[in-house]
Order: sequence, then structure tokens, then C-alpha cells
Amino acid sequence: MTYRITPQVYEKIKHYSKFPQTGVSLRQMVQFGQNPSQGTLFRASQFLADELPIRLAHRVKELEELPHSLSKMPSIIKVKNWYAQSFEDLINFPKIELPVKIKERLAAAATEQNKLPDNVPNLHVNPTATDSLRPLIPLGHRYENEKKKECDTGEEEGYYANLDGFDWPPEIYTYNEKFTKLIENIKRRHDPVVTTMGKGNVLDMYHPQGILEHKKHKNADIIDLDAQKFLDRFYMSRIGIRMLIGQHVALNRSSARDDYVGIICTSTNIKETVKEAAENAKYICEAYYGIIRTPEVQLFCPRDLNFTYVPSHLSHMLFELLKNSLRAVVELLGDDAEDYPHIKVIVAEGKEDITIKISDEGGGIPRSETPLVWTYMYTTAKRQNLDPSFNQKEFKAPMAGFGYGLPISRLYAKYFGGDLKLISMEG
Repeated sequence: MTYRITPQVYEKIKHYSKFPQTGVSLRQMVQFGQNPSQGTLFRASQFLADELPIRLAHRVKELEELPHSLSKMPSIIKVKNWYAQSFEDLINFPKIELPVKIKERLAAAATEQNKLPDNVPNLHVNPTATDSLRPLIPLGHRYENEKKKECDTGEEEGYYANLDGFDWPPEIYTYNEKFTKLIENIKRRHDPVVTTMGKGNVLDMYHPQGILEHKKHKNADIIDLDAQKFLDRFYMSRIGIRMLIGQHVALNRSSARDDYVGIICTSTNIKETVKEAAENAKYICEAYYGIIRTPEVQLFCPRDLNFTYVPSHLSHMLFELLKNSLRAVVELLGDDAEDYPHIKVIVAEGKEDITIKISDEGGGIPRSETPLVWTYMYTTAKRQNLDPSFNQKEFKAPMAGFGYGLPISRLYAKYFGGDLKLISMEG
């Protein structure tokens, strides 16, 4: 049965889309997720139950208001309905009525000092709320006022409070389990195309059909600036939503590991991640061109260089960049070449940054075309056709041809404050 947005749901979407989104940093996620109790997971569930509808509502409104009739494209309507359906699922998720003792324990936690740094204000919280559930208002949210108000306990709401050492009732466990199942289903709804590569790396593939429809409608080779800006916002938000959901599900589902907090690895080994991404990219290259030997990837990196990051994000970026380099070299010299120049990966650790440089001898890009590499659906490769099975979960990753690799990889880099830059030497 096809989902349709009812007028009642649409009014709620418009209401929620007026509230700003609350940012959560990598540092906050790591500090919050270390040895979480059912109480802290409950507070996290409340945060997501309040925050995700706001983020989803923003996306529905943006999809509704796209310029140049893009919002009327069939694929865009389909995606909009996914977001609206997930929004409705979240706002209709049953609330929980807790015993007084539990309310008091959660209220007391708001006065403790074990809190993470402040988050962005969120207007969704009712500034006049005075009931005893006020300390349960989702973590990280602030009461809207020029001067930050205090909750009933005399302290501001924090993203995290120490809730260990307490015997939580079955209602908390049941609520956490049901909410986790809900957001797992939402994540699957928004993830129709997933490819599993190599040693279990799951790489998101992004559905470009609506943009292809837009380009055909506009009779243009590249999308316009308005659509480009929208896609940057849309996909950055998508990364954020998937990050919040993925982290919460992992905290509830995954077994405890010394080096992982949810999906965040506190000791991500760059050398091993590069090697794995290179093997995955070489495998795709060999299969695509039907060659036995691909260009070698030469890695210069300290063996013990570890840092806190999301390994799947790093793997995705490295895989896309190495795949581009392999394609450029093979297509420049031909798939029957006796030898290929090495692709070099150099990792440098500074006082402020870790930088990964990938360089190849694949011919470069003309200066006039360099800005276009960040444009969605722009590609120097032969366009890949989307077959009917593209929406299925099993999908063979393409070598190139969709024009999403670099723009999406740059968003992944920017999500935690980094960047992705391209310097070309034509020839």
C-alpha cells in the first residue's frame, strides 16, 4: 500500500520544521556512550524521539519546496513520502509513564556534573513546562530564551548525566527495546540500496534517479546551483540522521568492546583502513575492466597512527577516492598496459590535523572542469544505467558513472569538521 501524507500529518510537519536542529559532536557521542546504563539509553531514546521528527520535518519541507519543479519528479515524491512516514511513526510512538521514584532519579541526574558540553538551543522544548517530567525533556535541548532558563532541579538540561548504579524497572527496558526496533525500521526504509563489500564494510549508495529526471527535464548536463545547494544540505542531514540512529542502535545491540563506542572507534587505525579500502577498490577495478593486475597502491603511514573516528565513514571516502584514481590510471594507459604507475597514499600527522593525500598519474583534470567534480551527477566516466534491481538491497558497486562519489565523500569529511580538496595537474 502506497503511503500518502494526510493533511493532519502535514500540518504537524510544518510545525516541527520551524524548530532548529540540535547538533551533537563526536566528542559528546563518545563520552555519552561509554558504559551506558538503561537509564542513559532511555534518555538517549527520548532525545531521538524528539530530535528525529524535527530533522525529518525539515527534509520533507525542503523536498516540498524544491525549485524548478524538481519536487514533482516521481522519485523525489517517493523519497518525501518515506520521510513523512518515518516522521509519523516517531510522533505516534507511545509515551512512557514512569513511577515517581524513577522520575526523581532522572531529575536528580540533571544536577550532577557529569555532563557533556552544551548543545545548540532547540525551540521544540516548551519554555513554560513546569511538571515533574520536565527533567526528562530530551537531552541536549534548551529552553528558548535569551537567558538560559533552569529546570526544576536548579540546573540546566544536560546531554548526559551519570545514571549508573540504579535498578531500572522493566518498563525502561521495554521502552528502549521498542524504540530501538522503531528506528531500525526507519533506517531500513531510508536505505533501499545497500552494497556490502570486502570484509563486511557497508557502504551507502545514494539514489540519483530523481536528479537524472531533473536533468532530463531541464535538458542540461549539470544541475543548477540551487539544486546543488539543496543536495548538499539534504545529504549532510541524511548522514547526520543515519549517524544518530546507527550510534543508538549499536549502543543497544552491540557487545561491549574496548575500542568501540557504538559505531565510533576510539582507536581507528588509518593504515589498516587504507589497506582494506585499497583492496576493495582494486577488486572492483579488476572485475570492471576484466584485468588481472591493477595499479599498486603504495602507502606511507606510521603503523601506530590511531584516532577517534567512524571507520565506515573513513572507509567510504578512501574507497571512492582510490576507485577514482584506479579508473583514471587504467583508462589513461589502457587495460592492456604491461605496467601502471603506483598510486601513492601519504598520511601525515600534525598538531591539529591528520591529512591523507592520495596522488595518481591518471592524466589529471582540465582546469575548467575542476569545479565540476563537486557537482552531483557530473562524471567523466560513461554513465551507468540504473537497472530495475537498483532498489534492491543487493547491489554491485559501480566503478564509476553516477557522479556522486566525490560530492558525498566531501560531505562525510566535513561532517566531523574535516574537508576534501582536489588539486589537479593536467597531463
